[in-house]
Amino acid sequence: MTDILNINHLVITPKKQPERCLVKAVSFALRAGQTTCIVGESGSGKSLTALSIMGLLSEQLQASGSIQFHGQELMSLDNQALQHIRGAKIGMIFQEPMTALNPVLTVGYQIGESLTAHLGLKGDALRAKVAHLLEMVGIPAGRANSYPDELSGGQRQRVMIAMSIACEPSLLIADEPTTALDVTVQAQILKLLDELKVRMNMAMLFITHDFGVVADIADHVLVMFRGEVVETGTKEEVLGNPKHPYTQALLACVPDAEGRKTLKPIDYSWLEASA
Repeated sequence: MTDILNINHLVITPKKQPERCLVKAVSFALRAGQTTCIVGESGSGKSLTALSIMGLLSEQLQASGSIQFHGQELMSLDNQALQHIRGAKIGMIFQEPMTALNPVLTVGYQIGESLTAHLGLKGDALRAKVAHLLEMVGIPAGRANSYPDELSGGQRQRVMIAMSIACEPSLLIADEPTTALDVTVQAQILKLLDELKVRMNMAMLFITHDFGVVADIADHVLVMFRGEVVETGTKEEVLGNPKHPYTQALLACVPDAEGRKTLKPIDYSWLEASA
């Protein structure tokens, strides 16, 4: 099976402090119909890795290495060339829909923007496609004329999903899309994303700090710590038999369903031993 995305030796540093690595030699591949979860605590480099794929790193950062999408080297493309790929071939769901959505534009208009830009849809064809996308993610088509603040948190996240899959991308990046949602809505969103992945045969890169989410949707797992991938494997390998002390420490922090497990703070003593 051909890889959709290949990342090799990705390094991200501040331009003014090139000796300070924020992401260190990260390498992995994604295949169609599979979900790879990047898991780790805040500041581990998960979101920077995702943003580098989209070419959306801030101007204060620089990236080196190789990011190949369907065999095309993304690192060598300028912003104009990347605009033809973002939204069309690679979709992204950002962390917080209230900041990602424009509060003064209807959600239907915002979903339709990429359809017009990439597919040239207008008029009735555009409205029909927007309605179809809303219904696909479980929102009545009539809500196309609603503004973001008129929707619940779960509905706003579904709008973000509709935007990200509008042009049927082959790769979907989801950056902690369920963090601010309650448990019931989170389960609905995860189920929806998994169904869409199967229906559209997408590769999905899912960023999270929650091993419960990993257990629900992952095929493969990458564990990141301080910008490095410290462990990788199938979901069963990483969750069932973690090898790295950091992965073991993270899993020790996960509560059990009965609430009988004594939670432990992350033990970083292994760092001293490996220094």
